[in-house]
Amino acid sequence: MNHNLYFFKGCLVIKSCVRLLYYLKPINRMVQFYRSNRQSLSRLDFNVSPLSLSATKQISYEDLKALVGKSQNLFLFDVRTKEEVDEGHIPGSVHIPVDTVGTALEMNPEEFLAKYGVTKPPLDAPELVFYCRIGRRSEMATNKAHSLGYVNARNYTGGYTQWSQKEGK
Repeated sequence: MNHNLYFFKGCLVIKSCVRLLYYLKPINRMVQFYRSNRQSLSRLDFNVSPLSLSATKQISYEDLKALVGKSQNLFLFDVRTKEEVDEGHIPGSVHIPVDTVGTALEMNPEEFLAKYGVTKPPLDAPELVFYCRIGRRSEMATNKAHSLGYVNARNYTGGYTQWSQKEGK
């Protein structure tokens, strides 16, 4: 008698398949939840996919445009390379390369001011925005900021590419 074979709901099942199905059950539940709630999830201001738990807050061109030059609370960080920044940037932004964002945000306020020429944003800064060329590096920077406790950090997903197109530069 082979102990690796079972009957389940009238079908012959191999024991290792039963174990695999047991471990896949939570993943199947997540996919079913996503499928049944896709429309309500898409209305949220988050990047949501069934395979990624990314919940990066975003900001649109229109919302960022309303803040630039008008808000005293705006901390706008450009995470592109120096060469990209030399070609143009959003007014009022401060250049912090993406690979140094974590280090920069962990600096004490005096070091941050000395290095970047602006005050360090507080953890609860209401308008903390990161941007790059098209939004991928700034998403990484925003996720890093979230992990360090910057709860309101947002990603400008259109990036400098969208900004320069809309501004006619």
